[in-house]
Amino acid sequence: MIEARPPEGPEVRRFAASDGYPIHVALWRPKGPVKGLAIVLHGVQSHSGWYHNLGRTLADSGYLASFPDRRGSGANPLDRGHAPSSGRLIADQVEWARALRAEYPGVPVAVAGISWGGKLAVITAARHPELVDALALICPGLQPRVGVSLREKLQIAWSLVTHPRRTFPIPLSDPALFTASPEGQAFIASDPYSLREGTAGLLAASFFIDRQVGRVAAQIRQPALLMLAGHDRIIENAKTLAYFHRLTSDDRDVIEYPEGHHTLEFEPDPSQYARDLVAWLDRRVGEGRSASPAPFSVPT
Repeated sequence: MIEARPPEGPEVRRFAASDGYPIHVALWRPKGPVKGLAIVLHGVQSHSGWYHNLGRTLADSGYLASFPDRRGSGANPLDRGHAPSSGRLIADQVEWARALRAEYPGVPVAVAGISWGGKLAVITAARHPELVDALALICPGLQPRVGVSLREKLQIAWSLVTHPRRTFPIPLSDPALFTASPEGQAFIASDPYSLREGTAGLLAASFFIDRQVGRVAAQIRQPALLMLAGHDRIIENAKTLAYFHRLTSDDRDVIEYPEGHHTLEFEPDPSQYARDLVAWLDRRVGEGRSASPAPFSVPT
């Protein structure tokens, strides 16, 4: 289902997961043939609406860019802030990737994980290599600086048994953690779609996802890119880089932005990291390939 949109905004599709949950997906389509599919997974608080520059840049460069909002976040109002399990969150991304593969057979797929979305990206790439031809990690939350306290972890664990929909603050309340830009901070503070509370179900799912992230590094053989911001206050860059070097892939690149902050989309020149990503994708999956969609559509 395609909904009305601003003149330069993305298409909006509702993709039905296998359990019936309708997932909001922002789609940025190139004007010409599609040379690659880029699936971009957002962070725990953010959503597809934070990354219009990235989506537009990918589309202008020939990539069909899709930004699925994680269930319970962004423009998905159903079960706001909740997730039934870690397996369900992973399945949502796998099912979307399969649907795109079906619509564009033979076109390479790159999965990009931003912040918390990096966790889902590495798990998807490791467990479903048939769906992922390249992996990009943009300030990924694989080794975070911030998290819940031990007391909160115990409360979450108890609530998971007694009241899984009890909500807890997501420990990213200060917009300055994401960006030094006053405009970016104001946007985050006033954004009605940002997720500021999560249920015990979501936070427990995140914990179990963390455990899986720690086990899958050696299973990743695809070309991989890591982007790091020098002034990142949310992730541990050194530990993240060490994790990245554990990947089995023999095609790994690292791009660092020494003056950058966690959300590169809010940097003074947000086009820089988007152009860098496109250049990397062109060398890995985009050269000499293009296709039109198959004569059937992704389920809506």
